[in-house]
Parts: sequence; structure tokens; C-alpha cells
Amino acid sequence: MADDVDFLPGDGPASGISVTLAAGTLQAIRERVGKRGVSAYLERAAQRQIERDNLDELIADFEKDHGPADPAAVAAKRARLTGDAPGAGAAA
Repeated sequence: MADDVDFLPGDGPASGISVTLAAGTLQAIRERVGKRGVSAYLERAAQRQIERDNLDELIADFEKDHGPADPAAVAAKRARLTGDAPGAGAAA
């Protein structure tokens, strides 16, 4: 694979690497997807983590410019999205 080509997460040719996982983590993955599904499972997990990291960066940039989000407004929007009553399931 050429080092000068940029790919988005999930795009481009597959490339093998060595990954070390705790035995319990690997066992749990194999129980979910079988021995031959581990690579695909880890690919999806890595893509989700990259999405979360990108969202964290966007939130940090927003908060730097505008200050932290109002917790009450966030709870109201979450309730609207999920159909839950405001404050439901929000444990301190």
C-alpha cells in the first residue's frame, strides 16, 4: 500500500497487522462473532472509536468557542430524540 494515498476509515485495501488483546476481551469477541469474524468485528469497533474521537474533537471546538452546553437543553433534546420524559434515566 502506498504511503502517499489517504483513505477514509473503512476504505482502501485490507492490511494485516498484529494486535494484542487481553484474553478475556478476545474470548468475548470470539463468542459473539466466531473465530473468523474477529477482524471484521475489530474493524467496525475501530471505525466507531474514530467516529467518537471526531465527535469529541467537534464538541471540544464548539465548547472552546461557545462555552459548555446547557445541561437542561441537552436533556430536553435527548428526551425529544428518544421519546423519554426529560430527566428520565439521568442518574447523577
